[in-house]
Amino acid sequence: MPKRGGAIVVSNHVSGLDPLLMVAACRRPLRFIIAREEYERWGLTWFFRAIGCIPVDRAARPERALRGALRKLRAGEVIALFPHGKIHLDSDPPRRLKGGVAALSRLTRSPVIPMRIEGVKGQGKVFPALWQRGRVRIRVFPDLVCTPGEEEPFLRDIAQMIEGRWTIPPVERRRERFHAP
Repeated sequence: MPKRGGAIVVSNHVSGLDPLLMVAACRRPLRFIIAREEYERWGLTWFFRAIGCIPVDRAARPERALRGALRKLRAGEVIALFPHGKIHLDSDPPRRLKGGVAALSRLTRSPVIPMRIEGVKGQGKVFPALWQRGRVRIRVFPDLVCTPGEEEPFLRDIAQMIEGRWTIPPVERRRERFHAP
């Protein structure tokens, strides 16, 4: 992760423990993009507001969250999100990633740092995973920047990384796809 400047951290989402694991793995504060229904959960709104979460209303006006995230990135902050949009296990049918991560990277030239969380007990659940002991491992991949016209391959590569399907060494693939002369 860059020591300063805007950046975007993305990860697979297997449980309610994931945001805490991401915070523990990063040296900089993370501003999570969070579903409005979670943001407005009774008793937690004050906390989400205090740590700078950005609520997204997926049914109406999701562009507000995009504008809020753009402001944070341009101010040099780090945005974190789960591009599947909800908890998604490896055993679930494939799900297309939300395009917001590509748009944020392309519009701000911010690097995207993909992570993969593995070994969480209580997968598929929000709160039980907080109390079950597991052997968690976080794999961090080299950062990528989305360039205009490369959104689909960019999202495909991120999906392969966070879903554990990455077969080509990350650094070689990164040079080939996103930094070719």
